[in-house]
Amino acid sequence: MDERRRRFEQLVLPHLGAAYNLARWLGGRDAEDVAQDAILRAFRAFDGFRGGDAKAWLFTIVRNCHYTALGRRRKTVALPDEGENDIASDAPDPEVSAIDADRARKLNRVIASLPDEFREALVLREMEDMSYREIGEITGVPIGTVMSRLSRARALLRQSWQAQTKETAP
Repeated sequence: MDERRRRFEQLVLPHLGAAYNLARWLGGRDAEDVAQDAILRAFRAFDGFRGGDAKAWLFTIVRNCHYTALGRRRKTVALPDEGENDIASDAPDPEVSAIDADRARKLNRVIASLPDEFREALVLREMEDMSYREIGEITGVPIGTVMSRLSRARALLRQSWQAQTKETAP
């Protein structure tokens, strides 16, 4: 195995699952295609990778592939497949498990309803644990904009969650 391929497998491939997760939240139905395209592009461009955070570098490629696939046209994201992100509960009580699963589905719907730039920032920070600096590099915006988007995303998430839970309260 050549050195380039070994380094790619060591540095980039461990982040394949996270890349797919980001693609799924950005694009829904096309996530597999976007993630696959991103990995191919990353491999082709790996000679240009100058070190640093391989995950952030790959996420930048995933994001670019997503927007390229859309033809720079933004759209509402499809919800993740049913049951894909259900909250697992150790409780043997089926009622508790059903309540947890319902909350997870509601949260997924609320996150999916956020505007693209807010959802993107929220997913990168809260689900992928990226730093503000890394999010700024991935999205191409200043750290202040990242902070503003996260603040607005959290506020919208809170408002939408409260509206969701009020609607379904007995």
